[in-house]
Amino acid sequence: MSLDKPYLDVPGTIIFDAEQSRKGYWLNQFCMSLMKAENRERFKADERAYLDEWPMTEEQKQAVLARDLNWCMRTGGNIYFLAKIGATDGKSFQQMAGSMT
Repeated sequence: MSLDKPYLDVPGTIIFDAEQSRKGYWLNQFCMSLMKAENRERFKADERAYLDEWPMTEEQKQAVLARDLNWCMRTGGNIYFLAKIGATDGKSFQQMAGSMT
């Protein structure tokens, strides 16, 4: 039984709820892996190969490769986890948020 979600009708927003969390589980786990220096280095050396180690959807992988945070969020990414990608690229949270406008 589906829950009524009137909050989903907020124009221009992506609400991170339990459904989005399930959808983006592996995307967010990938992001958290970037907290370790050795994983950041492996990712930077061959992004596609590192992404292919994770059971993410192809759409999620393409969103990461494009560094399209809005796309990542639509596929279940949590902005606080996605910030790890920006940090890996040497960007601040403000720079990342600015890329979403």
